[in-house]
Amino acid sequence: MAFISAQQMRSVTPKPSTPGGQSRVSPELLQKFTQEGAQGAVSRLIFVGAVRLAEFFGLALVSLLLYYGHVERERASLSIYLPLILGAPFLAVILFQSLHAYSIAAFNAPVRSLFRMGLAWIGVFLAAATALYFLKLDLPVSRLWLAGGCALGLAALTAERLILARVVSRLTRSGRLERRAVVVGGGEFAHQLLRDIAKADPGELRILGVFDDRADDRAPDMVEGYPKLGNVDDLVEFARAARVDLAIFAMPISAEGRILEMLRKLWVLPIDVRLSAHANRLRFRPRSYSYVGAAPMLDVFDKPLGDWDILLKMVFDRIVGALALIALSPLMLITAIAIKLDSPGPVLFRQKRYGFNNELIDVLKFRSLRADKLDAAASKLVTRDDPRVTRVGRFIRRTSIDELPQLLNVVFTGDLSLVGPRPHAILAKAADRQYDEVVEGYFARHRVKPGLTGWAQVNGWRGNTDTDEKIQNRVDHDLYYIENWSILLDIYILAMTPIALIRGENAF
Repeated sequence: MAFISAQQMRSVTPKPSTPGGQSRVSPELLQKFTQEGAQGAVSRLIFVGAVRLAEFFGLALVSLLLYYGHVERERASLSIYLPLILGAPFLAVILFQSLHAYSIAAFNAPVRSLFRMGLAWIGVFLAAATALYFLKLDLPVSRLWLAGGCALGLAALTAERLILARVVSRLTRSGRLERRAVVVGGGEFAHQLLRDIAKADPGELRILGVFDDRADDRAPDMVEGYPKLGNVDDLVEFARAARVDLAIFAMPISAEGRILEMLRKLWVLPIDVRLSAHANRLRFRPRSYSYVGAAPMLDVFDKPLGDWDILLKMVFDRIVGALALIALSPLMLITAIAIKLDSPGPVLFRQKRYGFNNELIDVLKFRSLRADKLDAAASKLVTRDDPRVTRVGRFIRRTSIDELPQLLNVVFTGDLSLVGPRPHAILAKAADRQYDEVVEGYFARHRVKPGLTGWAQVNGWRGNTDTDEKIQNRVDHDLYYIENWSILLDIYILAMTPIALIRGENAF
């Protein structure tokens, strides 16, 4: 649990940055890190969870197939065997977990872990046979099924773990299972931290380099073999390009002012931020810390959506988005025909907008402006009675029907979510200033995927943003959504969206 919220971070008074020189990240090194990060990370938490599920269902399937291949011919009821078919794998997975068989290190050493797992699996069947005997349960359970299930299950586990070891080895070599981290701060604190991190499991964490705002001899060019890549301002752009998962502050908690100054720059990034606790004299209970290798950490920021949250939201988006796309396809077809009959030009309009982590994405919309007045960069806001808007365009903009093609972004490209901060065009302005010039920490809204609808929209902050107040309120609502996300909140926003559309406030 992070102990500093985004709203608290926004209240920190800006301070001038300490001169740190120009960025030291060479183009070649940045390109290397970017190419490695572009392969995409595989969450260790989800990967291990998937292995647990696969082994449970795999062992249950072996016993079920053995039932249909042997026992069913003896007309024994499946209801007698089903508790054993499901119960034995369930108990086995619990035992495997207690034997530390579900870790990347265990996956990489299949022979050693298989010995313990084999004993546990045999023990499960011996326990089942013993229970049937001593409890005097008069159940016609085949002894051949029990022995066969034990032997075939053990064979299946062996084959699965050997294949898994090859998969994990390949993912580890490619860096997709490792967390990519940077250290913020230099000097002796960083030396001690990096020595402790070196004790972590191989492939668990990769330190890319060190960032430090100081430019004197307290911030050397190399720390424990890792290069100083630049200052904290450089880190913001580096993290967006090179897929950084974790930033670790290597400085004492007494350096509060310097820490807050750096945090104020980093909280706009979708990364975890930790404060190394080994340099602090104040000690908490062990459960207060998280650990990287042997290094204790205090959690400062967590990225908005964790591993399982991302998976849940992705599945929700794809399933509900696909159903919505099917249900709304007649309306989309009618709209396309109306646009084509109303004015010459294409039916769809493609526009560059900011997506997750400030990446540019192509967003689809139904064309609502005259073909000769299209404004792909949204350099000029659409206003009431804007002559550029077509007759059909006025209706579809007011009802947000023009946004429906973005369901294709949700279902097929995955660069949009059903619910999230609305993606803004790259040159969108409030009055005469771009949004990031108006709102402090504006880019923090890009820590999650943008959405078709959002908390700001259902609270009336949609449409025109011609004043500073309007974009400030929209961003405030977006940040509230990010800080308080849950799948139930997404469902509530989707349910409230039609009501907000009926009101039709601020949409021209």
